[in-house]
Amino acid sequence: MMELFVIAAPIVLGMTSYTVMHMVDAYMVSKLGPTEIAAQGNGGMVAFVPMSIVMGLLGVINTYVSQHLGAKRLREAPKYGWAGLWMSVAAALVLMPYMLILPYAYRLMGHQGELLEMETAYGSILLGGAVFTLGARGVSHFFYGLHRPKVVLLATVTGNGINVFVNYILIFGALGFPKLGLPGAAIGTVVGTAVELAIPLAVFLGPRMNRELGTRAAWRPDWRAIRDVFKIGWPASLQFGNEMLCWMIFMTWLVGMFGELHNAMGWVALRYMHLSFMPAVGISFALTAIVGKYLGAGDPKTAEARAWLGVRVTVVYMGFCAALFVILRHQMISLFIDSDADPADAAEMLRIGSGLLICAAVFQVFDAVGITMSGALRGAGDTVWPGIAAAVTSWVCIVGLGIVMIAYFPQFESLGPWMGAAVYIIVLSLLLLWRFLAGPWRGMKLLRDEPPRPSIGLDGAEAPEELGVETVPAGSD
Repeated sequence: MMELFVIAAPIVLGMTSYTVMHMVDAYMVSKLGPTEIAAQGNGGMVAFVPMSIVMGLLGVINTYVSQHLGAKRLREAPKYGWAGLWMSVAAALVLMPYMLILPYAYRLMGHQGELLEMETAYGSILLGGAVFTLGARGVSHFFYGLHRPKVVLLATVTGNGINVFVNYILIFGALGFPKLGLPGAAIGTVVGTAVELAIPLAVFLGPRMNRELGTRAAWRPDWRAIRDVFKIGWPASLQFGNEMLCWMIFMTWLVGMFGELHNAMGWVALRYMHLSFMPAVGISFALTAIVGKYLGAGDPKTAEARAWLGVRVTVVYMGFCAALFVILRHQMISLFIDSDADPADAAEMLRIGSGLLICAAVFQVFDAVGITMSGALRGAGDTVWPGIAAAVTSWVCIVGLGIVMIAYFPQFESLGPWMGAAVYIIVLSLLLLWRFLAGPWRGMKLLRDEPPRPSIGLDGAEAPEELGVETVPAGSD
């Protein structure tokens, strides 16, 4: 438990910081009106979908770094950190033209008027800052794999704090700044993410880590490391990218069919779900690092024990959140209904949002199992089977069942598609649990059989044992 706590606690706090920031961000935007709430959610999701494809790739940097840590070959790790940075730059450039098609994509979904203009502006600004978002994710996974999550925690909390501050002054025009409304929230996100990248990047290139691991010398693109990331990262990319694409279709099209109030309350419910699953995602990232370390050291038994411990912790937490969703649903939804809203609209928003929180409560425990199992399997490099399973079930359940519920059970309104999404989370979690129990991950091997490159500790002294790096006499290359 102590080992899991030391690695997971900073990551969980960082994920929670994200959630709190998004909640505060959404609360500020809610003061602008329900159209702005819907536009923020739609714009953010459509911008995030293509970035999520790259994020799925970058997540396996954690796997390679942690396995090199367990094998005491950390001098090989920086090339994976740099691979993530170079891939982030390339992906951000590729995504630039995507901004031009945003308004056409929204029109295909039936969006028009102010909603169309707002969500296009919001999504375009986020895409303009994609290099910061992707770069921050890649370097974060490097530090997770290194078992140094406090660096990422500092960056995340600082970046999110700046995000909230910039949001406030730009959304509402405080401190003499122009009142930009919803675009101000997008600019705040980009500024905060840039800070979130700058802090760990400074540590990565700093003198101490350079002496320990030679991070600066590894700056040139290492095509073998990039191929390694693609080798086990493409299924994770398929899984995450497909899931985000299906959620985008779900939120912007299927739920959006029922009008802006349903759309807005769907995003409010999803914000509360973030409070539940984002800490679980933090434990999942920690399990990737811990399982990867023990498998790199040739100890699958301990890796499995840590995975089950992570499942127990996550199930307890998300089960507690499920109870809160049911008991406090009216109070939680009311927080996002402006006091000046039309009474009829306010009553309708409360009805819709409360029903969605009850639906979300049903699958929280299943989601806990699926999230943690996914992280444990990723630490072993077992990504192909989970990736294909997630891609198939997301299209069948989130999109397919969503369309069926709308066509044959329209009386459920937007709650119908949400039922299909609940089926997806339950089915996928059971499939991932079965995969972990089947156990092929125990025999997987990612690291090449090659002699480790020597590492030097601080000031020529022996490298710290906890880093798992080999030592050589002072003055050696």
